[in-house]
Amino acid sequence: MIRKFHYLLLALAGLLIVQSCATEKKQAAEPTKPNVVVIYMDDLGYGDMSAYGATELSTPNMDRIANEGIRFTNGYATSATCTPSRYGLLTGVYPWRNKRAAILPGSAPMIIKTDQETLPKVMQRAGYQTAVIGKWHLGLGDGNMDWNGSVTPGPNQVGFDHSYILAATQDRVPTVYIDNGKVDGLDPNDPISVSYKENFEGEPTGKDNPELTTMKWHHGHNNSIVNGIPRIGYMKGGEAAKWTDTDMADHFLGKVKDYIKSHKDKPFFLYYAMQQPHVPRTPHPRFVGKSGMGPRGDVILEADWCIGEFMKTLEEEGILENTMIIFSSDNGPVLQDGYYDDAEELVGNHKPAGALRGGKYSLFEAGSRVPFMTYWKGTIEPGVSDALVCQIDLLASLASMNNVEAVPTDSKNFLDVFLGKSQKGRDFLVEGEGRGTALRAGDWVMIPPYRGAAVSKNTGIELGKNLDYQLYNLKEDIGQQNNLAEANPEKLQELIAKYEEIRGVKTKKLEPKKKK
Repeated sequence: MIRKFHYLLLALAGLLIVQSCATEKKQAAEPTKPNVVVIYMDDLGYGDMSAYGATELSTPNMDRIANEGIRFTNGYATSATCTPSRYGLLTGVYPWRNKRAAILPGSAPMIIKTDQETLPKVMQRAGYQTAVIGKWHLGLGDGNMDWNGSVTPGPNQVGFDHSYILAATQDRVPTVYIDNGKVDGLDPNDPISVSYKENFEGEPTGKDNPELTTMKWHHGHNNSIVNGIPRIGYMKGGEAAKWTDTDMADHFLGKVKDYIKSHKDKPFFLYYAMQQPHVPRTPHPRFVGKSGMGPRGDVILEADWCIGEFMKTLEEEGILENTMIIFSSDNGPVLQDGYYDDAEELVGNHKPAGALRGGKYSLFEAGSRVPFMTYWKGTIEPGVSDALVCQIDLLASLASMNNVEAVPTDSKNFLDVFLGKSQKGRDFLVEGEGRGTALRAGDWVMIPPYRGAAVSKNTGIELGKNLDYQLYNLKEDIGQQNNLAEANPEKLQELIAKYEEIRGVKTKKLEPKKKK
């Protein structure tokens, strides 16, 4: 009996060893999912980072992501303005397919449908916790917003488990933070009212009461005054809930740090949508004067510091090596965008667009060609990629990384490109939104004819509109100075045909309007 008992113990021990080995093999075959973070800047230009050639600004923390990851030289937002680009990023759909995907007022209804496929929904299905912290600007509610109750639908209804946002932009009302559909810190005895049509009786404005402002408006930003800054739109009430502009970067950083620390035990997808260097540029006093370029340069340095603190938190929590970081911007740069803040006067030798032509709002390259990097310590090998990539493709690529089926959109799977395993990116991309689109194909860009001003009277940026076709070879002419439409009619016709096939529209040379 004793011998039989010994045999039984040996058999049980062997079974446990086999099971243990099987478990180890399964764990080896199914590694822990990496956290995924999208850091999204607001109006950061192609030349605003030292890793992309800036010599007058030093951005060591952004550069770390670029230099220790993949720095893309042909990375694109889907548009040259913020709302359309954010729509493309989160839905995987070209913004020109949605007529509502345009720069929105703070009271606009949400333009992402609640039943629509989104990047956070894909990540939820893959088992991720999902969060957005920072700027939203995709609309909220259904058009009949009650800011004093539940602000819905919003991010929580399109795939984000957690959301802490500003509704639109820092220069638009309402100037409050929204925490999972509720205005943060709202006093119910001081309800908020918002209008983009008319002012509320007795409320001062930047236009009528310039003596109450601490920042002078240049164009459009002359409605309700909050913290001495005139805004776009009218707002009344909600005094206890109003943000402090100079603390905004620190405030969002604190929320990001808290989220990482409280969610680090399970894989998370975090959309960290920073507000810099969008107007009004309000650096914390710690950064005032640090760049020598005025508030715009100062807030870029502030954003770089925030990214450094963010990276430090990942390291301290022991999850940096298990976190994939995707860094980009919603559109290109602009200096004068509504306030007098010496951005133009103090820019000096700095070139926010680098060698590119145009800027924010433009169909030229600087409008939507932006800094774009992917980083994953120990997994992504450092390098530079010339592959044509777009933010629209993150949805399909991250779905592929997690073996999750995604509803078909314009998004394509370029996971190997984002991981640095391939240099084969897109063959073509239609960039832009309802006000204008252009085709990027290989080394070529074709801009179809458009009516409109060649240069914005407010920003001074070349908008890229012309009554005739424009054709540029970016490999030979990155600054788009030599229009080859007449010299290379075969290539022009080839790209026109491709553009019309994708857009489903016909184009033609336009004649000047006859004077009445």
